[in-house]
Amino acid sequence: MQLPAVPGALVPSLLAVPVAFGVNGATALADSPLALMLTAVLVLIVLFSIVFFVSGVSHFQDPLFCVFVVFSFISAVDLIISLEEDGYISGFAEVFVREGEPYLRTAHGIMICYWDGVVHYGLYLAMIVAIGRRKSYRNLGLFWLGSLMMSIVVFLLGNLIGKYSSDLSPAFLLNLPYVLIPAWAGARLFQQPKALPCFSPEKVAEEQRKRLYQRPQDAGLVLLLLLAATFTFFRGMVVLDCPADSCFEYIYQHEPYLRDPVAYPKVQMLIYMFYVLPFFCLCVYGLVLPGCSWLPDWSLVCAGAVAQAQFSHLGSSLHARTPFPYQTPEDVWWSFLLTNLLYALGPQLLAFRCLRCPAFFLPAAPASLATGKKHQ
Repeated sequence: MQLPAVPGALVPSLLAVPVAFGVNGATALADSPLALMLTAVLVLIVLFSIVFFVSGVSHFQDPLFCVFVVFSFISAVDLIISLEEDGYISGFAEVFVREGEPYLRTAHGIMICYWDGVVHYGLYLAMIVAIGRRKSYRNLGLFWLGSLMMSIVVFLLGNLIGKYSSDLSPAFLLNLPYVLIPAWAGARLFQQPKALPCFSPEKVAEEQRKRLYQRPQDAGLVLLLLLAATFTFFRGMVVLDCPADSCFEYIYQHEPYLRDPVAYPKVQMLIYMFYVLPFFCLCVYGLVLPGCSWLPDWSLVCAGAVAQAQFSHLGSSLHARTPFPYQTPEDVWWSFLLTNLLYALGPQLLAFRCLRCPAFFLPAAPASLATGKKHQ
């Protein structure tokens, strides 16, 4: 008698919590960071084996299913860590955080754990359900890719150059798969076929003939992106110790968190300046000139990256774990929140616009094809 298969969407929710408690028991017996790392690796191997025998071979035809299940387990553990560090629960992950990764006790570490335990976990469940139903999850995957890569790159670089650089242990190596696996997963996501909209060549040509002033929504996005690019450049100069009076006033009176020796905010602003700023300029180009078919995909990656980064930056600036001299002053809270929320909103609106009406970004149909369709 064959037992009914357990739906793939239930696997992470059924396994994440009990395995997380298992991690707590294992780490409580650990006497060294190396033992903690080996324990975590062993738990992941056991989880993978359980999922294989429970869900069968069909779901494993897509290797990203395995990635999402394993990462959903890690997301559940991250949520437990963040709740414990904020005092909502106790006695679950204290040993691992204290002995293995003490930088997770910083405000930035807590905020990225919240994001991973809530947003990433929800994305994993949604993508697992899509895999089980044989539906496309490409757009969700690209948003997840940008979010996870931004999170781990800032976290790793901040740990290497910040005040916790001398406290790194073998458990730090557990973060390396978070760079290698998403890079491989991102390559697979970009190779998946796009869900092409059904637009006639005439409709595409009509949309692409419109000038920017005939597209007020795109004109507003261009203005918002230009403002965001200017703000990105300014904050980059601030963390590079620009001697201008405006930079000095900003870092001491508006965002003192940028001076925090943990180095996460400095790394974040430099990534914004050297990577996100050029992308904003490319987005303006893609909104002015038609046929930039790369923009819808990369706007989703950027939307995920900026959403994660701004959540962590905002939360860390106001969190009690941040030393008082580096916390955002109360008299500038509203201006600080408004500017940073608008900064996060720009890429989300751009991604929404690209998904809602992508005809402007489609490759232009050959003139002969359009003429033939018209005569038919």
